[in-house]
Amino acid sequence: MRLENKVAIVTGGASGMGAATARRFAKEGAKVVVADMLEADGQAVVAEIAKAGGTAMFIALNVTDEANWFALVAETVAKYGKLDILVNNAGISGSAVNDLLETGIWERVMSVNATGVFLGTAASVPAMQKNGGGSIINISSISGVVGQTMVHMSYNASKGAVRTMTKSTAVQFGKDNIRCNSVHPGLMPPMRTSGATADPTVRAKMLKSVPLGRNGEVDEVANATLFLASDEASYVTGTELYVDGGYLAM
Repeated sequence: MRLENKVAIVTGGASGMGAATARRFAKEGAKVVVADMLEADGQAVVAEIAKAGGTAMFIALNVTDEANWFALVAETVAKYGKLDILVNNAGISGSAVNDLLETGIWERVMSVNATGVFLGTAASVPAMQKNGGGSIINISSISGVVGQTMVHMSYNASKGAVRTMTKSTAVQFGKDNIRCNSVHPGLMPPMRTSGATADPTVRAKMLKSVPLGRNGEVDEVANATLFLASDEASYVTGTELYVDGGYLAM
């Protein structure tokens, strides 16, 4: 198994890409911490993993709370002895808004999508240093590479911040054998927090810019994340992996 004896934290693990990643990691032998604010949904993912013969536990996490982050990492290490992998997946959409210049939305999206990734990295790096290395995978987006209509600019800005923060992490902590890479999903099934981009008419127009002509699936993102988490990617750091059906090639 590709993640045998590894310990992983997956934020936003109660649904969508996070849940798919948690299930995939557990199938490959990792002990997985499903971290999310949605306890019932998170516990359901843990139960599903256990039923399939995997190992997982749920820990409540608000990614914008620094103390919560350090407590999460401490509990993970206390339970499983170490931390090998962090997937900073938790995030919110910027399309469920009417005013694309609203300051409050800017602050909320940046806090979750960008600051949350920084806090997760800051809490996890010391544990990985003690462990002799690790892999951090940050879930960015095609929105972190290009500008878009119908989404608040905070979403593009936050995902762009994640993209660059990934490179900074890779450069600063490569000496500790800590790798950091970003995954950039394209048009995926709507998030719980999606607005305009969940509208079928809007999505049909967006698909015209996707060479493969279809939505991506959460399991396709999970598979890409699995590669970066595994030892197969031992010489891969600071890079961007696009899972976008060719959108950015247009």
